Amino acid sequence: MLLRVALLACFAVSVAAARAAASDDIDVESMRRGPAVEIRALATVEASYATIWATLTDYDHLAEFVPGMKRSRVIAREAGAELVEQEGEASFLFLHFPIRVTVLATPRPPLAIDVRLVKGNLRQLEGGYRLEKLGERRYALRWIGLVQPESMPPLLGELVMRSNLKHQFIGMVREIERREAAAR
Repeated sequence: MLLRVALLACFAVSVAAARAAASDDIDVESMRRGPAVEIRALATVEASYATIWATLTDYDHLAEFVPGMKRSRVIAREAGAELVEQEGEASFLFLHFPIRVTVLATPRPPLAIDVRLVKGNLRQLEGGYRLEKLGERRYALRWIGLVQPESMPPLLGELVMRSNLKHQFIGMVREIERREAAAR
């Protein structure tokens, strides 16, 4: 009887957690693309365009609100793009993978920011954010990208990178929502 009650309680907690995640309207998928992992994330965000864009391009402060990121700073600006040095850690369960990269972030206002690896301990990182206006102060925010860790078995790499990007994407969405609430 006690075991049955415990199992029902665990089930109730997992259903509540699933509902909470669904209410955030965030979806993350991953699939193998050769040696890389394609990761697609989607969220519906209710905020002004200015708030969304300012948050996405706040490279010097990403470590303050993006989980797993320890440092992010613009080291150069060139022809409408920023060279951004980032350091952090991807983790999944007991696995931890340090990440040190320099990326070129190229904003293409009003609806895209492209990101590509310049150097670092990933073999591949390319992708970006996409915005789609759905209504007044309502946008679909997408991240679509290819990531390939340097030294991780493919299945393990997919799990770690998917988990990491999901947490980072949720952190970005929450910061957009926080800034929007503060602006109102």
